[in-house]
Amino acid sequence: MKALAYRTAHALADFAIEEVDLPLPELKEGDVLVRVRAFSVNPVDTKVRASRSAAEGSRGVVLGWDGAGVIEKVGSAVAGFKPGDEVFYAGALMRDGSNAEYQAVDHRIVAPKPANLGFAEAAALPLTSLTAWEAMLEGGIEFTPQTKVLVIGGAGGVGSMAIQILKAATPARVFATASRPETMAWCERLGADHILNHHNDLSDELARYGVEPGTLDVVFGTTQSRRYLKVIPELLRPFGHFCLIDDPETLDIVGFKRKAIRVQWEYMFSKTFFGYRPESQGTILREVARLVEAGRLRTTVNKVLKGLTAANLREAHALLEAGESVGKIVVEV
Repeated sequence: MKALAYRTAHALADFAIEEVDLPLPELKEGDVLVRVRAFSVNPVDTKVRASRSAAEGSRGVVLGWDGAGVIEKVGSAVAGFKPGDEVFYAGALMRDGSNAEYQAVDHRIVAPKPANLGFAEAAALPLTSLTAWEAMLEGGIEFTPQTKVLVIGGAGGVGSMAIQILKAATPARVFATASRPETMAWCERLGADHILNHHNDLSDELARYGVEPGTLDVVFGTTQSRRYLKVIPELLRPFGHFCLIDDPETLDIVGFKRKAIRVQWEYMFSKTFFGYRPESQGTILREVARLVEAGRLRTTVNKVLKGLTAANLREAHALLEAGESVGKIVVEV
């Protein structure tokens, strides 16, 4: 099969991912073999490329943790899927990814593709939907019509899904940060109730909507948490909730402790990495598909590159690292 792979960790300037011919993946008894029709790129792709080299004797590193395609074969212990089924999924961090014609995936983290979406549209959804869902709906947060949630980075991949999932599954009032006209418009189309310009003081931005500092219930930090660590405790109420997905080099806990703020990390790959309830991700994706088919969630794909080529993958990584992309970038295989 054709795949995009590399041997040694490297920076974008030294881009070394090549088009290679690899054997078909070997299936475990709980795997499905998917013929990949489209995949999207995520910041984790660029981070792994820059830090992980291929193990001695391995086939190389194949990136990609979002995919949509057609099942070609099922393992002996697979239930609920058959060849010909159209599916979408986010894969597992320590296995070969979706930047290839075929991928082996644990069937428990796979779900039927939304019937009203094409493969490229569906491939934009899994990783960011799972991240936003687990962060907001599995964190023990109680949502009421009075709940006020701030999503930092509303136009990014995860932020785009967090806005939608909060509006589809909770009665909360949703604020999102953005700054450029196109990112503000994007957040509004996805359903955010109010947009805050992150170049301005966030307390002043909230005041424009009658919200006093120290009264937010939830802050979801999807990017640049380091920049906001001092202000977040000032924005949240006592016993509020701060969830983040990135890794600031340091985290001064004093401001959070004083208010007894709950601080939680979300890492979508933890379930597959530790074998902890991986089947819940298949369940979440089925619910995501149902909401998409009901018109309550929409795909966040904003750019599609056609062809499984190293050039297309380099362009996608470059757009990601520039930090100015809106929504998701997808490659059709």
